[in-house]
Amino acid sequence: MTAQRIYDTVADDFSRVNELIIQRLSSDVPMVEKIAQYIIESGGKRLRPLLVLLASRATGYNEDNHLKLAAVIEFLHTATLLHDDVVDTSDMRRGRSTANAKWGNAPSVLVGDFLYARAFEMMVELESLPIMKVLSHATAVIAEGEVMQLMNVKNPDLTENQYMQVIHNKTAMLFEASSHSGALLAGANHAQEEALKNYGKHLGLAFQLVDDVLDYRGDAETMGKNVGDDLAEGKTTLPLIYAIANSNDDEKKLIRRAIRKGGLDDLQPVLAIINTTGALNYAMDKAKNQAQQAKDCLQSLPASEHLDALHLLTDIAVARIS
Repeated sequence: MTAQRIYDTVADDFSRVNELIIQRLSSDVPMVEKIAQYIIESGGKRLRPLLVLLASRATGYNEDNHLKLAAVIEFLHTATLLHDDVVDTSDMRRGRSTANAKWGNAPSVLVGDFLYARAFEMMVELESLPIMKVLSHATAVIAEGEVMQLMNVKNPDLTENQYMQVIHNKTAMLFEASSHSGALLAGANHAQEEALKNYGKHLGLAFQLVDDVLDYRGDAETMGKNVGDDLAEGKTTLPLIYAIANSNDDEKKLIRRAIRKGGLDDLQPVLAIINTTGALNYAMDKAKNQAQQAKDCLQSLPASEHLDALHLLTDIAVARIS
């Protein structure tokens, strides 16, 4: 099982999207171009643009506007990363220094604004009101998700339902918009459009759930961030929610104190409680369930190599844990 098999099904499209991204990053302001290129070229897998390509091809699209749509999605995603890193005061992403660590907060926020503007400029060029509606709505929901997450920093009382709403808004929404807009561009029938919309949502939820598990099981070399970064930032993710609910009173107090305090002073005892309670297995079961729901959504699509790639992408999303 290799990710390369997925990219191979849209290899020419993917290459052309990368060229278009670089082309449309051009700016008369050198710092804008420098920071935008730095973050765009920082080694991400471009899963969301990939979803656009696969969804449109899987529903019979054979023109070129999916390339522009994929670039729009990447610009939207990159803008959110720039802003997120400023909000989270992050200094590392994907194993490299964040833009705000290199150039400061103000330039990072402003270049994020530039990328949003360029994305909407290109979106208009697609001349599709349905796609504009999906992407503009998604952009608003993502911003709401980030505010929800910010409001709940150092809040040990976050419930599982509230957590799922946060990760839907801040992560799954752009996955959903990517596959949905790809289907819209292709003129897919209503059943296929809804199928790909829901596929993206469930895939995005699975992806974020696995990310939150990896935060307590991964390492800086493989993830580009350190074990316990979420705890250090006071983020209450599903492993912590489950551990609190399934531990004794002293352990509950320890985890709640660690969340309120932030930092990594209590990382080792918190990790021990997470492991003892089976919190990571619980979260992974949730991720696998979301992945299965994503695959179930694909039943209305015709057989093709792109459909096979969507199935494989779902498997790989949850296989990152091993």
